[in-house]
Amino acid sequence: MADNMKGLKRTHYCGEVIKAGETVTVGGYVDTVRNKGGIIFIVLRDRTGVVQLTFNETTDKAVFEKASSCHSEYVLMAKGEVRERESKNDKIPTGHVEIFVDDLRILAKAETTPFEIVDNTNTNEELRLKYRYLDLRRATLQKNIITRSKIAKVARDYFYENGFIEIETPMMIKSTPEGARDYLVPSRVHNGKFYALPQSPQIYKQLLMISGFDRYIQLARCFRDEDLRADRQPEFTQIDLEMSFVDVEDIMQMAEGFVSRLFKEVLDKDIPVPLPRYTYADAMNRFGSDKPDTRFGMEIQDISDIVKDCGFSVFTSAIENGGSVRAIVAENSANILTRKEIDKLTEHAKGIGAKGLAYIRWVEDTPACSFAKFMKEEELSAIYERLGAKKGDVVLIVADKNSTVLSTLGALRLKVAKQLDIIPEDKFNFLWITEFPFFEWNEETKHWDAMHHPFTMPMDECLEYLDTDPGKVRAKAYDLVLNGVELSSGSIRITDFELQQKMFRALGLTDEEIEKKFGFLVDAYRYGAAPHGGMGIGLDRLAMIMCGADSLRDVTAFPKVQNASELMSACPAEVDDESLDALGIKVVRKESEE
Repeated sequence: MADNMKGLKRTHYCGEVIKAGETVTVGGYVDTVRNKGGIIFIVLRDRTGVVQLTFNETTDKAVFEKASSCHSEYVLMAKGEVRERESKNDKIPTGHVEIFVDDLRILAKAETTPFEIVDNTNTNEELRLKYRYLDLRRATLQKNIITRSKIAKVARDYFYENGFIEIETPMMIKSTPEGARDYLVPSRVHNGKFYALPQSPQIYKQLLMISGFDRYIQLARCFRDEDLRADRQPEFTQIDLEMSFVDVEDIMQMAEGFVSRLFKEVLDKDIPVPLPRYTYADAMNRFGSDKPDTRFGMEIQDISDIVKDCGFSVFTSAIENGGSVRAIVAENSANILTRKEIDKLTEHAKGIGAKGLAYIRWVEDTPACSFAKFMKEEELSAIYERLGAKKGDVVLIVADKNSTVLSTLGALRLKVAKQLDIIPEDKFNFLWITEFPFFEWNEETKHWDAMHHPFTMPMDECLEYLDTDPGKVRAKAYDLVLNGVELSSGSIRITDFELQQKMFRALGLTDEEIEKKFGFLVDAYRYGAAPHGGMGIGLDRLAMIMCGADSLRDVTAFPKVQNASELMSACPAEVDDESLDALGIKVVRKESEE
């Protein structure tokens, strides 16, 4: 039978025991036990750290026997005097002291765990996720979850101090198109009808602005039924905000104040503000991405004007068809990017849409150039000069339509930088991307889609192109990017009823579709709407980067895996026929599942 806690109350966390001479009571899990016969050392662990418990020949016999029966992961409470250790450990804060125990309680015994609970574990992640409550005992994961909690606290403190009101929006809403599939919730009361879990609180926070709550904040849970990856989970949290009577500048300044304070308070890092800004067009041209990682160089350079009349038809035909020829230079990489490695990069480029990859690899005095036989010497020299290429460098060149060239070189830029290990891990490069295209052409449906959402305000000077040339319309939209990861997407919203109707029609929506999907919001505009805008900052991704984690699973207490299941509780799961009948649902399995 386990002991009880009667007469004992915790006075200190394990990681806080540093002062010799005082009597303390601690509680936690047994990390390790070393029994040397006449002396026993137990390392006790809680979320703050570890402390050593000591028992020897002067310890009460019953207490010593209890200590000798302890094993890893037993739950203990221990009371005793803090003494200086003979053998000190400078690697931990409590390494100079130990607790000489005079009262020990075994509150819970533990079976042998399916894997050893240590930080540098080699245990298969699937097994660890099945026993997530054990995996969460590891110090690294506990530190990550605590950091995430600190981020949430700083967010609330900052926005409260700036006059924001925290308001919860519904978790069961009407299904509206927002880019990804909705998770649907069947209604028992309204058979055949469904709620949707919110992809974001977008419509509700705009309605709150119309309601007169001019500064809204929420740590909002959001849900998207889409394929997962390392930086995506089906359910996530965003620091969601909206402001009235503001312009883009006001919202950016508010967000910059937050990230500056957050990094100072949580990581003691100074983030210089204002943050750098790139237009969407500039970011794509320079980095091949609308979420560029600027911790390293290797920017994309255009050499179309140099090669437009050369003898290499791959280059000239791309330009003649309205495309371009562009390059990146990987400095001092020729010894790493061998011919074999360049062949691999070529296959990678083809896999993401390029027709091929031209290259210059400068190892000897004369560069090895994959297209040299089609070029004059002076044309090659002009390319080297334009790119600043020198001995030891590798140049990668793509020729195609602009979208393919930029996206391919953007992907190669990141892949090569990782291969060369030139991305500093202790650097935090924030930036804004502004002036996004309002529309993007959908090749499958052959019509224009909203790049952000249909409530985004176009830039004033672009309104004239709405009917005549949608591709020229830029939006009052902005993304916050950190180290190549999109943290936030925001915009100024449309509040004019007639303009909103015009935008819906430009997106190909009929009056019936507008009424069915957005009728209640559109109606609200009729009664006066203050100008407003906002954004949602991804708390999960922010925590992942601040913790130096490789995956959102490392900063999420109970994450889903790639197929959107949770291994510990084995969800999603089947439900009984009675529950389905009450909802008016009959399950028809797909053939592939049988």
